[in-house]
Amino acid sequence: MAVKGGDIAKLLPKRAKCKECGFPTCFAFAMKVASGGADIDKCPYLDEETKEKIREMLAPPILPVTLGKGERAFVIGDEEVMFRHEKTFFHQPGIGILIKDTEPEGEWERKLKAVLEMSFERIGRTIRPDLAVLEASSGDEGKFLSLVKRALDSSPDLPLVFMAPVDLAAKAVEVCGADRRPLIYAVTKEDLDQHLPKLKELGVPVAVKGALEELPEVTEKLKEAGLKELVLDTGSRELWDAVKDQILLRRAALKQGFRPLGYPTITFPCFMAEDLEQQYLFAAAFVVRYAGIIVLSDFVEDYLYPLLTLRMNIYSDPRVPMTVEAKVYEINAPTPEAPVLVTTNFALTYFAVASETEATKVPAYLVVQDTEGLCVLAAWSTGKFSGETIGEFVKKAGLEEKVKSRKIVIPGLLARIKGELEDELPGWEVIVGPREASGLSAFLPDLAGRR
Repeated sequence: MAVKGGDIAKLLPKRAKCKECGFPTCFAFAMKVASGGADIDKCPYLDEETKEKIREMLAPPILPVTLGKGERAFVIGDEEVMFRHEKTFFHQPGIGILIKDTEPEGEWERKLKAVLEMSFERIGRTIRPDLAVLEASSGDEGKFLSLVKRALDSSPDLPLVFMAPVDLAAKAVEVCGADRRPLIYAVTKEDLDQHLPKLKELGVPVAVKGALEELPEVTEKLKEAGLKELVLDTGSRELWDAVKDQILLRRAALKQGFRPLGYPTITFPCFMAEDLEQQYLFAAAFVVRYAGIIVLSDFVEDYLYPLLTLRMNIYSDPRVPMTVEAKVYEINAPTPEAPVLVTTNFALTYFAVASETEATKVPAYLVVQDTEGLCVLAAWSTGKFSGETIGEFVKKAGLEEKVKSRKIVIPGLLARIKGELEDELPGWEVIVGPREASGLSAFLPDLAGRR
């Protein structure tokens, strides 16, 4: 629930329009603070206890946690809604690979290379996994620290999770440096008092493991010690129980405003199934249902790409259409004899048409008209993509002076606008193309052969 300016104004000292905060009244200042437009520190008369109370009021229901540093650093948490369509999800879950210190060193290298180098292009964006989870399963301190050093050598900024007894994880933090922002996994209710001084000294993100009813006590103690970047694990290793826990945690934080559970989570499909395909299916459930970190036992391109695509789709903003710049794109170095293709600026449509056209090796001009991010049929049905709008765009782009072939190809789904476009572009041959972008692979070479 959003904090009201009036609630903050009640906590401000009663001063007669001092204006030292830069605002004409205390209420104006309070309204600006509530909207995020001013810092509470601008009031010189507030004591630290009241400032902290106001900061607590303004804090998001799920606190953010930053892992890693540099170019690969990422944020989890800081979410505001239960369902994407209510507003949007902001910080996508980190996808991690589990590396055990009992595995051969060749496997260390292979998995580190996978998390660092596996990436894919999807509608103009690069999607990739995010972090490595280093597990101390051998019981050998030297072996685990060797794995840590190997990971540090592989990349200066790869986000890391140290899955080890807290004392050993603390040594790993000292090896890599707290500024690298690794996650220590995990402190429990039983060992919290023993490790709290060290965790406070390190000041890095900490995972808390325990049953749902145990977590609040631990998170409150950590918060009192000044540790607010926490990640929760309920310990569930059965899919339905784990998904149910994710929902309960989210509801507690967002609907009930229960601050002790207002933190992002970590999930382990790698411990829920031995079959890798099944792990990825479980991971997909956690992408949709609120996980902050998802850990898999290995990365396989054929499984990873659809998982990352799902994540990108779920964490795109439904209020903002996915678009590309509306202009004329030159594909395969077109000459004046090249045909002209027409489509909308919906990103998925553009990249499908552009990639299929490029694969044919046929030179072509691709006219991408601004349809406010709508696909072909939706744009046509709303009057944003018609013979009139296409003709106007072609003229404005200067293609009549640039193209001699005078062949323009419209999407097969819009065959009905052929006559309308012929009226708008006299002297052009309007050709109805395939209904799907995949049909361009046969259509364009055939069209080129007719010249």
